[in-house]
Amino acid sequence: MIEIVVLGSGTGVPSIRRAGPATCLRLEGQTLLIDSAAGTLRQLAKAGISYNALDIVLYTHFHPDHIGELAPFIFATRYTPGYQRNSPVMVIAAEGLKQFYQSLIQAFGHWVKPEHGKVIFEEIPSEMKAAMQIFPLTIRSTPTKHTPQSLAYRIETSDGKSVVFSGDTDFCNGLIELAQDTDLLVLECAAPEGYKIPGHLTPSEAGKIAQDAGVKRLLLNHFYPNCDEHDLMTPCRKVYKGPIILAEDFMRLIF
Repeated sequence: MIEIVVLGSGTGVPSIRRAGPATCLRLEGQTLLIDSAAGTLRQLAKAGISYNALDIVLYTHFHPDHIGELAPFIFATRYTPGYQRNSPVMVIAAEGLKQFYQSLIQAFGHWVKPEHGKVIFEEIPSEMKAAMQIFPLTIRSTPTKHTPQSLAYRIETSDGKSVVFSGDTDFCNGLIELAQDTDLLVLECAAPEGYKIPGHLTPSEAGKIAQDAGVKRLLLNHFYPNCDEHDLMTPCRKVYKGPIILAEDFMRLIF
């Protein structure tokens, strides 16, 4: 069984309806967090998910609306009374993650230094496809068209099921390859049709990626506020023939 919990379906633009980007993924006894905008710890709590349950945190890139809760997360691991872990949290992102973390230490000092063995930082090459085995999962990545450190991830189970997270991206052939035949593609769709933003996708572009990749289900997210005033479904459906879901905060999908 795979469970997706949308913690934030919006962007860095403040919205009453949508929190910033963050998604929780549960599969094969592992709990993953993909991106963590400011306020993600509270979103986790509201969703009934303990941050202490996180095994892996994946960051798609280093923009504030995607990594803004890293410092508060580490702070919480240090100063929550009774906080204990049997194994460390793995924080994974592109090359530059460790340098980014050092900048947090320069800003906040020892307050964001986790206790020994509680948090491990791992970098993935940002200029090429990569894969890593974190038993029982395989995590594959590919660069996307957003920033030099932007990555999309494919998380695969031991029985062959998979979920792909695009992060922020423009139209990207590498993402189509990564998402081939996946059970669920979680794909950004930042702007309505006719309101193209460089480095992001419109509904028709998102639909083409999903159709070309032959994905089984498509979950659109990362909506700027004006997306809520337009029809996103119709232009996407004209291109992609499979099931389409528009993300909302605290939406849960199980398959």
